[in-house]
Amino acid sequence: METALYGADGFFVSGPGPAAHFRTSVHASPVFASCLRHVLTVLDLALDHPARLDVVDVGAGRAELLRALLGAVVATPTEPSLAERIRLVAVERAARPTDLPAEIEWRSDLPPEITGLLLATEWLDNVPLDVATHTPDGWRHVLVDPATGAESPGPPLAPADTAWLTRWWPLPPPPSPVIKEFASGPTPDGDANSLITDEGGWGRVEIGRGRDEMWAEAVGRVRRGAALAVDYGHLRDARPVDGTLTGYRGGRQVPPVPDGSCDVTAHVAMDSVASAGERVARCAYTLVSQRAAVRALGADGGRPPLSLASRDPAGYLRALAAASAVAELTDPTGLGGHWWLWQPVGVDLDPLLAR
Repeated sequence: METALYGADGFFVSGPGPAAHFRTSVHASPVFASCLRHVLTVLDLALDHPARLDVVDVGAGRAELLRALLGAVVATPTEPSLAERIRLVAVERAARPTDLPAEIEWRSDLPPEITGLLLATEWLDNVPLDVATHTPDGWRHVLVDPATGAESPGPPLAPADTAWLTRWWPLPPPPSPVIKEFASGPTPDGDANSLITDEGGWGRVEIGRGRDEMWAEAVGRVRRGAALAVDYGHLRDARPVDGTLTGYRGGRQVPPVPDGSCDVTAHVAMDSVASAGERVARCAYTLVSQRAAVRALGADGGRPPLSLASRDPAGYLRALAAASAVAELTDPTGLGGHWWLWQPVGVDLDPLLAR
Protein backbone atom coordinates (compact mmCIF):
# COMPACT_ATOMS: atom_id res chain seq x y z
CA MET A 1 0.00 0.00 0.00
CA GLU A 2 2.87 2.37 0.81
CA THR A 3 4.55 1.70 -2.54
CA ALA A 4 1.29 1.79 -4.51
CA LEU A 5 0.32 5.19 -3.11
CA TYR A 6 3.62 6.94 -2.45
CA GLY A 7 6.35 5.13 -4.39
CA ALA A 8 8.10 6.69 -7.39
CA ASP A 9 5.17 5.75 -9.64
CA GLY A 10 2.57 5.77 -6.88
CA PHE A 11 -0.98 6.96 -7.27
CA PHE A 12 -0.54 10.18 -5.28
CA VAL A 13 2.93 10.98 -6.61
CA SER A 14 2.49 10.60 -10.36
CA GLY A 15 -0.36 11.61 -12.62
CA PRO A 16 -2.85 14.46 -12.35
CA GLY A 17 -3.66 14.05 -8.65
CA PRO A 18 -6.62 12.83 -6.61
CA ALA A 19 -9.15 15.32 -8.03
CA ALA A 20 -9.05 13.48 -11.36
CA HIS A 21 -10.28 10.29 -9.69
CA PHE A 22 -12.66 11.10 -6.85
CA ARG A 23 -14.62 13.98 -5.36
CA THR A 24 -13.86 15.22 -1.86
CA SER A 25 -15.38 18.01 0.22
CA VAL A 26 -12.56 20.28 -0.96
CA HIS A 27 -13.49 19.73 -4.59
CA ALA A 28 -17.24 19.62 -4.08
CA SER A 29 -17.99 23.12 -2.88
CA PRO A 30 -16.42 26.48 -1.97
CA VAL A 31 -18.63 26.32 1.13
CA PHE A 32 -16.10 23.91 2.67
CA ALA A 33 -13.31 26.48 2.39
CA SER A 34 -15.66 29.16 3.70
CA CYS A 35 -16.32 27.09 6.81
CA LEU A 36 -12.60 26.66 7.38
CA ARG A 37 -12.13 30.39 6.86
CA HIS A 38 -14.49 30.89 9.80
CA VAL A 39 -12.49 28.36 11.84
CA LEU A 40 -9.34 30.36 11.09
CA THR A 41 -10.98 33.56 12.33
CA VAL A 42 -11.94 31.93 15.64
CA LEU A 43 -8.51 30.33 16.05
CA ASP A 44 -6.65 33.54 15.20
CA LEU A 45 -8.61 35.37 17.89
CA ALA A 46 -7.95 32.63 20.46
CA LEU A 47 -4.22 32.85 19.69
CA ASP A 48 -4.34 36.66 20.10
CA HIS A 49 -3.43 37.34 16.47
CA PRO A 50 0.10 35.88 16.35
CA ALA A 51 2.72 37.48 14.11
CA ARG A 52 2.58 34.32 12.01
CA LEU A 53 -0.45 32.06 11.73
CA ASP A 54 0.41 28.69 10.15
CA VAL A 55 -2.10 26.74 8.07
CA VAL A 56 -0.57 23.37 7.22
CA ASP A 57 -2.49 21.01 4.93
CA VAL A 58 -1.08 17.47 5.13
CA GLY A 59 -2.03 15.30 2.17
CA ALA A 60 -2.74 18.47 0.22
CA GLY A 61 -3.30 16.91 -3.21
CA ARG A 62 -2.56 19.76 -5.57
CA ALA A 63 -3.24 22.37 -2.86
CA GLU A 64 -6.85 22.97 -3.92
CA LEU A 65 -7.92 23.78 -0.36
CA LEU A 66 -5.03 26.16 0.34
CA ARG A 67 -5.67 27.98 -2.93
CA ALA A 68 -9.29 28.48 -1.90
CA LEU A 69 -8.31 29.63 1.59
CA LEU A 70 -5.79 32.07 0.15
CA GLY A 71 -8.51 33.59 -2.02
CA ALA A 72 -10.92 33.77 0.91
CA VAL A 73 -8.38 35.46 3.19
CA VAL A 74 -7.41 38.02 0.56
CA ALA A 75 -11.06 38.73 -0.26
CA THR A 76 -12.06 39.39 3.37
CA PRO A 77 -9.59 41.81 4.99
CA THR A 78 -9.34 41.66 8.78
CA GLU A 79 -7.79 43.77 11.49
CA PRO A 80 -5.00 43.02 12.17
CA SER A 81 -4.62 41.79 8.60
CA LEU A 82 -4.61 38.00 8.42
CA ALA A 83 -3.38 38.13 4.83
CA GLU A 84 -0.08 39.62 6.04
CA ARG A 85 0.40 37.04 8.79
CA ILE A 86 -0.86 33.77 7.34
CA ARG A 87 1.66 31.13 6.25
CA LEU A 88 0.15 28.48 3.99
CA VAL A 89 2.03 25.16 3.78
CA ALA A 90 1.12 22.17 1.58
CA VAL A 91 2.57 18.81 2.67
CA GLU A 92 2.55 16.36 -0.23
CA ARG A 93 5.00 13.88 -1.76
CA ALA A 94 4.24 14.83 -5.37
CA ALA A 95 6.22 17.54 -7.15
CA ARG A 96 5.15 21.15 -6.64
CA PRO A 97 2.50 22.17 -9.20
CA THR A 98 3.86 24.65 -11.71
CA ASP A 99 0.86 26.96 -11.29
CA LEU A 100 0.93 27.06 -7.48
CA PRO A 101 0.82 30.62 -6.09
CA ALA A 102 4.10 31.76 -4.56
CA GLU A 103 2.31 32.43 -1.25
CA ILE A 104 1.89 28.67 -0.72
CA GLU A 105 4.93 26.76 0.53
CA TRP A 106 5.34 23.19 -0.75
CA ARG A 107 7.18 20.49 1.20
CA SER A 108 7.26 16.70 1.53
CA ASP A 109 7.23 16.57 5.34
CA LEU A 110 5.56 18.33 8.24
CA PRO A 111 7.15 21.52 9.57
CA PRO A 112 8.89 20.97 12.92
CA GLU A 113 6.61 23.49 14.68
CA ILE A 114 3.14 24.82 13.92
CA THR A 115 1.36 27.77 15.50
CA GLY A 116 -2.09 27.80 13.99
CA LEU A 117 -4.09 25.15 12.17
CA LEU A 118 -3.08 21.68 11.00
CA LEU A 119 -5.50 20.31 8.38
CA ALA A 120 -5.88 16.68 7.30
CA THR A 121 -8.79 16.35 4.88
CA GLU A 122 -9.05 12.74 3.70
CA TRP A 123 -5.42 12.06 4.58
CA LEU A 124 -5.73 9.42 7.29
CA ASP A 125 -7.72 7.04 5.07
CA ASN A 126 -4.65 6.86 2.83
CA VAL A 127 -2.13 6.27 5.61
CA PRO A 128 -1.09 2.66 4.81
CA LEU A 129 -2.29 -0.07 7.13
CA ASP A 130 -2.27 -3.85 7.47
CA VAL A 131 -5.31 -6.07 7.05
CA ALA A 132 -5.81 -9.20 9.12
CA THR A 133 -8.07 -12.20 8.59
CA HIS A 134 -9.14 -15.04 10.82
CA THR A 135 -7.86 -18.53 10.03
CA PRO A 136 -8.12 -21.86 11.88
CA ASP A 137 -4.77 -20.91 13.44
CA GLY A 138 -6.02 -17.52 14.65
CA TRP A 139 -5.57 -13.99 13.30
CA ARG A 140 -3.01 -13.56 10.54
CA HIS A 141 -1.92 -10.70 8.31
CA VAL A 142 -3.27 -10.68 4.76
CA LEU A 143 -0.59 -10.78 2.07
CA VAL A 144 -1.36 -9.39 -1.38
CA ASP A 145 0.17 -9.79 -4.81
CA PRO A 146 0.79 -6.17 -5.89
CA ALA A 147 0.30 -7.03 -9.55
CA THR A 148 -2.95 -8.99 -9.37
CA GLY A 149 -4.46 -8.22 -5.95
CA ALA A 150 -4.59 -11.94 -5.11
CA GLU A 151 -4.60 -12.45 -1.34
CA SER A 152 -3.26 -15.16 0.97
CA PRO A 153 -2.84 -15.61 4.74
CA GLY A 154 0.48 -14.35 6.10
CA PRO A 155 2.25 -14.39 9.46
CA PRO A 156 0.54 -14.05 12.85
CA LEU A 157 -0.03 -10.56 14.22
CA ALA A 158 2.70 -8.84 16.19
CA PRO A 159 1.92 -8.23 19.89
CA ALA A 160 1.43 -4.47 19.29
CA ASP A 161 -1.13 -5.15 16.56
CA THR A 162 -2.93 -7.70 18.72
CA ALA A 163 -3.07 -5.18 21.56
CA TRP A 164 -4.54 -2.53 19.24
CA LEU A 165 -7.09 -5.00 17.91
CA THR A 166 -8.10 -6.07 21.42
CA ARG A 167 -8.74 -2.48 22.51
CA TRP A 168 -10.14 -0.86 19.40
CA TRP A 169 -11.76 -3.52 17.21
CA PRO A 170 -13.90 -5.69 19.52
CA LEU A 171 -14.70 -9.06 18.08
CA PRO A 172 -17.91 -11.09 18.19
CA PRO A 173 -17.89 -14.51 19.87
CA PRO A 174 -15.79 -17.17 18.12
CA PRO A 175 -17.46 -18.47 14.98
CA SER A 176 -19.75 -21.43 15.35
CA PRO A 177 -19.39 -24.28 12.86
CA VAL A 178 -21.29 -23.64 9.67
CA ILE A 179 -22.82 -26.52 7.74
CA LYS A 180 -22.75 -26.04 3.98
CA GLU A 181 -25.24 -28.14 2.08
CA PHE A 182 -24.43 -29.46 -1.38
CA ALA A 183 -27.01 -30.50 -3.95
CA SER A 184 -25.00 -33.47 -5.18
CA GLY A 185 -21.53 -34.91 -5.33
CA PRO A 186 -19.02 -35.61 -2.57
CA THR A 187 -17.62 -32.86 -0.34
CA PRO A 188 -13.88 -32.54 0.33
CA ASP A 189 -14.20 -34.69 3.46
CA GLY A 190 -16.08 -37.44 1.63
CA ASP A 191 -19.56 -36.62 2.93
CA ALA A 192 -21.90 -36.39 -0.01
CA ASN A 193 -24.41 -34.18 1.85
CA SER A 194 -22.63 -31.49 3.85
CA LEU A 195 -19.32 -29.91 4.88
CA ILE A 196 -18.70 -28.46 8.34
CA THR A 197 -16.48 -25.35 8.29
CA ASP A 198 -15.51 -22.67 10.80
CA GLU A 199 -16.42 -19.80 8.48
CA GLY A 200 -18.98 -17.14 9.23
CA GLY A 201 -18.17 -15.58 12.61
CA TRP A 202 -15.17 -13.30 12.01
CA GLY A 203 -14.39 -11.32 8.90
CA ARG A 204 -11.45 -9.03 8.16
CA VAL A 205 -10.08 -6.22 10.27
CA GLU A 206 -7.97 -3.19 9.39
CA ILE A 207 -5.28 -2.44 11.96
CA GLY A 208 -5.18 1.31 12.54
CA ARG A 209 -2.20 1.47 14.89
CA GLY A 210 0.00 3.16 12.27
CA ARG A 211 -2.63 5.82 11.65
CA ASP A 212 -2.83 6.55 15.36
CA GLU A 213 0.91 7.06 15.40
CA MET A 214 0.89 9.32 12.34
CA TRP A 215 -1.88 11.50 13.75
CA ALA A 216 -0.16 11.70 17.14
CA GLU A 217 3.07 12.77 15.43
CA ALA A 218 1.22 15.44 13.42
CA VAL A 219 -0.59 16.78 16.49
CA GLY A 220 2.74 16.82 18.30
CA ARG A 221 4.05 19.39 15.80
CA VAL A 222 1.34 21.88 16.88
CA ARG A 223 2.79 24.09 19.61
CA ARG A 224 -0.36 26.21 19.98
CA GLY A 225 -3.48 26.03 17.87
CA ALA A 226 -5.53 23.10 16.67
CA ALA A 227 -5.53 20.08 14.39
CA LEU A 228 -8.54 19.15 12.26
CA ALA A 229 -8.97 15.78 10.54
CA VAL A 230 -11.90 15.32 8.14
CA ASP A 231 -12.41 11.78 6.93
CA TYR A 232 -14.81 8.89 6.55
CA GLY A 233 -14.60 6.40 9.36
CA HIS A 234 -16.28 4.34 12.07
CA LEU A 235 -16.40 3.97 15.84
CA ARG A 236 -15.62 1.08 18.17
CA ASP A 237 -19.21 -0.04 18.66
CA ALA A 238 -19.92 -0.18 14.93
CA ARG A 239 -16.83 -1.52 13.18
CA PRO A 240 -17.56 -3.06 9.75
CA VAL A 241 -17.52 -6.85 9.88
CA ASP A 242 -15.39 -7.30 6.76
CA GLY A 243 -13.49 -4.01 6.79
CA THR A 244 -13.68 -1.28 4.18
CA LEU A 245 -10.55 -1.64 2.03
CA THR A 246 -11.33 -0.60 -1.56
CA GLY A 247 -9.96 1.23 -4.58
CA TYR A 248 -10.96 4.23 -6.70
CA ARG A 249 -9.95 5.19 -10.20
CA GLY A 250 -11.49 7.60 -12.69
CA GLY A 251 -14.52 8.25 -10.48
CA ARG A 252 -15.33 4.56 -10.06
CA GLN A 253 -14.91 2.09 -7.23
CA VAL A 254 -12.50 -0.69 -8.26
CA PRO A 255 -10.76 -3.64 -6.59
CA PRO A 256 -7.93 -2.41 -4.32
CA VAL A 257 -5.06 -3.79 -6.39
CA PRO A 258 -1.90 -2.08 -5.06
CA ASP A 259 -0.19 -1.59 -8.43
CA GLY A 260 -0.18 2.22 -8.38
CA SER A 261 -3.02 2.60 -10.87
CA CYS A 262 -5.73 3.38 -8.31
CA ASP A 263 -6.33 4.85 -4.90
CA VAL A 264 -6.19 2.21 -2.14
CA THR A 265 -8.12 3.38 0.88
CA ALA A 266 -9.84 2.20 4.05
CA HIS A 267 -12.10 4.00 6.50
CA VAL A 268 -10.54 5.43 9.66
CA ALA A 269 -11.05 4.17 13.22
CA MET A 270 -11.83 7.73 14.30
CA ASP A 271 -12.10 7.16 18.05
CA SER A 272 -8.75 5.38 18.15
CA VAL A 273 -7.09 8.20 16.22
CA ALA A 274 -8.77 10.79 18.45
CA SER A 275 -7.51 9.08 21.59
CA ALA A 276 -3.95 9.06 20.25
CA GLY A 277 -4.08 12.77 19.48
CA GLU A 278 -5.61 13.60 22.86
CA ARG A 279 -2.75 11.86 24.67
CA VAL A 280 -0.28 14.14 22.89
CA ALA A 281 -2.28 17.38 23.05
CA ARG A 282 -3.56 16.87 26.60
CA CYS A 283 -6.72 18.73 25.60
CA ALA A 284 -10.22 17.37 25.03
CA TYR A 285 -11.22 16.78 21.42
CA THR A 286 -14.48 17.15 19.49
CA LEU A 287 -15.71 14.37 17.19
CA VAL A 288 -18.84 15.19 15.18
CA SER A 289 -20.26 14.49 11.74
CA GLN A 290 -19.46 16.88 8.91
CA ARG A 291 -23.19 17.54 8.66
CA ALA A 292 -23.24 18.83 12.24
CA ALA A 293 -19.97 20.75 11.87
CA VAL A 294 -20.92 22.58 8.67
CA ARG A 295 -24.30 23.55 10.09
CA ALA A 296 -22.70 24.77 13.32
CA LEU A 297 -20.41 26.98 11.24
CA GLY A 298 -23.40 28.71 9.68
CA ALA A 299 -24.08 26.78 6.47
CA ASP A 300 -27.51 25.19 6.89
CA GLY A 301 -28.33 24.45 3.25
CA GLY A 302 -31.92 25.71 3.49
CA ARG A 303 -33.68 26.57 0.24
CA PRO A 304 -34.23 30.30 -0.35
CA PRO A 305 -37.85 31.50 -0.12
CA LEU A 306 -39.78 31.36 -3.39
CA SER A 307 -40.78 35.00 -2.89
CA LEU A 308 -37.14 35.92 -3.59
CA ALA A 309 -37.51 34.55 -7.13
CA SER A 310 -40.01 37.24 -8.05
CA ARG A 311 -38.14 40.08 -6.32
CA ASP A 312 -34.61 39.11 -7.36
CA PRO A 313 -34.43 36.22 -9.86
CA ALA A 314 -30.64 36.34 -10.15
CA GLY A 315 -30.26 36.45 -6.38
CA TYR A 316 -32.65 33.53 -6.04
CA LEU A 317 -30.57 31.43 -8.44
CA ARG A 318 -27.37 32.27 -6.55
CA ALA A 319 -28.98 31.35 -3.24
CA LEU A 320 -30.35 28.13 -4.70
CA ALA A 321 -26.90 27.17 -6.03
CA ALA A 322 -25.37 27.89 -2.62
CA ALA A 323 -28.02 25.74 -0.92
CA SER A 324 -27.28 22.87 -3.32
CA ALA A 325 -23.57 23.12 -2.55
CA VAL A 326 -24.25 22.94 1.19
CA ALA A 327 -26.66 20.04 0.66
CA GLU A 328 -23.86 17.97 -0.91
CA LEU A 329 -21.53 18.68 2.01
CA THR A 330 -24.19 17.76 4.57
CA ASP A 331 -25.81 14.72 2.92
CA PRO A 332 -25.61 12.06 5.67
CA THR A 333 -25.29 9.29 3.08
CA GLY A 334 -22.35 11.04 1.41
CA LEU A 335 -19.91 13.74 2.43
CA GLY A 336 -22.08 14.77 5.37
CA GLY A 337 -21.33 11.38 6.93
CA HIS A 338 -17.63 12.21 7.22
CA TRP A 339 -16.23 12.83 10.68
CA TRP A 340 -14.65 16.07 11.91
CA LEU A 341 -12.01 15.43 14.57
CA TRP A 342 -11.13 18.77 16.17
CA GLN A 343 -8.09 18.68 18.50
CA PRO A 344 -7.13 21.93 20.27
CA VAL A 345 -3.56 22.26 21.52
CA GLY A 346 -2.69 24.71 24.29
CA VAL A 347 -5.50 27.14 23.55
CA ASP A 348 -9.04 27.84 24.79
CA LEU A 349 -11.67 27.90 22.06
CA ASP A 350 -15.32 28.87 21.95
CA PRO A 351 -17.90 26.11 22.60
CA LEU A 352 -18.59 25.71 18.88
CA LEU A 353 -15.17 24.16 18.41
CA ALA A 354 -14.35 22.63 21.81
CA ARG A 355 -16.07 19.74 23.54
